[in-house]
Amino acid sequence: MNKELSKKEIENALSHFQIKGEVKAFEHYGSGHINDTFLVKAERDYILQRMNTYIFKNAKELMENVSLVCAFMEKEILKAGGDPEREGLRLVPTKEGKAYYEDEEDNFFRVYLFVERTKSYNLVEKPEHFYESARAFGHFQNLLAAFPAEELHETIPDFHNSVKRFARFKEVLEKDAFGRRKDCEEEVQFFLNHEKDLSYAMELLAKKELPLRVSHNDTKLNNVLFDAEKEKALCIIDLDTVMPGLSIFDFGDAIRFGANTAVEDEKDLTKVSLSLPLFSTYVKGFLEGAGGKLTKKEIESLPEGAKIMTLECGMRFLTDYLEGDVYFHTARPGHNLDRARTQIALVKDMEKKWDEMKKEVKEYL
Repeated sequence: MNKELSKKEIENALSHFQIKGEVKAFEHYGSGHINDTFLVKAERDYILQRMNTYIFKNAKELMENVSLVCAFMEKEILKAGGDPEREGLRLVPTKEGKAYYEDEEDNFFRVYLFVERTKSYNLVEKPEHFYESARAFGHFQNLLAAFPAEELHETIPDFHNSVKRFARFKEVLEKDAFGRRKDCEEEVQFFLNHEKDLSYAMELLAKKELPLRVSHNDTKLNNVLFDAEKEKALCIIDLDTVMPGLSIFDFGDAIRFGANTAVEDEKDLTKVSLSLPLFSTYVKGFLEGAGGKLTKKEIESLPEGAKIMTLECGMRFLTDYLEGDVYFHTARPGHNLDRARTQIALVKDMEKKWDEMKKEVKEYL
């Protein structure tokens, strides 16, 4: 794990970036758990981050992705007459013109311009927030529609390759190293019976029926900055997981946790369902934000994206349970099994509401 930074190390890192004016102060900022983030006060405000190289093993490739995507979005925002300092993340280069600085202790640092007068939300406080978040992630697809996604590094290989995830699940299942399969045979069979669903998107990608896109891969509400006064979505943040991927996966993961009526590890499965009003709200926002840049097949496949992401996540929780809880942090015995059951319950409810989900997206074709 990355050790705590000293004041001297932070000051040294800041001295390598093209920061205007003298640094007056810096302090820990935000509620993120992965990178160390500091608000820096100088002639204007900046964000300094030390990247977590324990989680992101190849920080250089990650930063190549981030800098390519930021630069491309900045050009598109300017073309549309927007403000790139408010509507996108802007990296501050080092004095040598690089996107990051690496010190002698192998700490990787980057600096962004601070986006002024903004707020973020951890939970959907009102449907408008969910709509605005959808519009922002749809607009992300719009801005990057012409970007050659294959030029980006896969910083987490096969992150959403559900076919490979399924193969891994079967491998762990056969070993049953902890003898836990007997406790979850019904859940195991559920995923085995959904192999066809899990391979849907990867098959279409292979046939080029779904285009490879720049995907964000972490479409949580708190990765959207809102204008503090107007409460309108302004800017997508946390680009560490930006990779080549599918638009329907970004959409689907947002539905998986944003339109679920229960928390991710709810033990009372009667509380778990897909909120059709929230699904409808997100479809509207996402497609409005995308501004006609998604293909007919992508729009048709949005419900499949939601189903695949929920299946994949549930299968990952069950895989981890069978493997002895080695990947996801658990707070109680059987925690990963509870999580898997919640995702299964959500998929079952989606299947009940499938015709309505398909009808909702059909209106936009």
